[in-house]
Amino acid sequence: MTTPPLLIVGHGTRSDAGVAEFTRLAGLVRDRAAGRVPAVDGGFIELSRPSVADAVARLVSHGAGGPRPIVAVPLVLTAAGHGKGDIPAALARELVRHPGLSYSYGRPLGPHPVLQDVLEARIDAALAGAPRRDAHVVLVGRGSTDPDANAEIAKVARLLWEGRGYAAVEFCFISLAEPSVPAALERAVRLGARRIVVAPYFLFPGVLPDRVVAQSREFAAGHYGPEVTVAGLIGACAELTGLVLERYDEALRGDIRMNCDTCAYRVALPGFADKVGRPQVPHFHPDDEAGHWHAAHEVLS
Repeated sequence: MTTPPLLIVGHGTRSDAGVAEFTRLAGLVRDRAAGRVPAVDGGFIELSRPSVADAVARLVSHGAGGPRPIVAVPLVLTAAGHGKGDIPAALARELVRHPGLSYSYGRPLGPHPVLQDVLEARIDAALAGAPRRDAHVVLVGRGSTDPDANAEIAKVARLLWEGRGYAAVEFCFISLAEPSVPAALERAVRLGARRIVVAPYFLFPGVLPDRVVAQSREFAAGHYGPEVTVAGLIGACAELTGLVLERYDEALRGDIRMNCDTCAYRVALPGFADKVGRPQVPHFHPDDEAGHWHAAHEVLS
């Protein structure tokens, strides 16, 4: 039996550079998987083209004899709303559109040691030879209304601090959650930081990573003394390429589950009890027909 095709699913961005980097990663994965994975394609659930619907249609047409199983890997760093609800809902819409289609769903990318290593390399590049022992790192996550996802950013920050010799590692968020980027930078200054590296925990360029840079520069301009630099993004690198294929292989080997112990859709967490059991529906992508959107909504509700 041949292995199934791989579908890489992104959220989408209004940034042309972000779309280009996503496309470049899909190409890198396709090249590395050549001869092992019959087809690799990628699409977005909203904001950008190609849509998930277009990518699935190409994968379906690639195989003889109609729809067959595929493996979908969510290109997200944390198991927040996109990975838990929006992407599975978009895939459910494709099951309606292509009777006979089935899919296995991979885990989110993080936290993973290879991502820690990439972050470390980006921070070292920003330090430009300055000693780590003098560097306060401010790790910036996207921010979410999902407390489990926000807690994971704190875990990533701690993993980044352990054993690498930085003076400290703070964490913060650029949207939807606190502490904010300016608040984390202010805390670092009050703790005596003279050299701060802001490390955006993002895969590709976009509106939110640009906002991280803007807020960091604004803070630096208003605070004389601490040196503030912003590290590069993870990007479409060889390490990320390998991690996507690792998630693909996991999905083929067996049952893959996200963390359910602190999932707000399964457990009544303080302040989030209204989320338990909430139906998940796909985002509306402008390239999708309304009929398939409503059909998927009925399946998931």
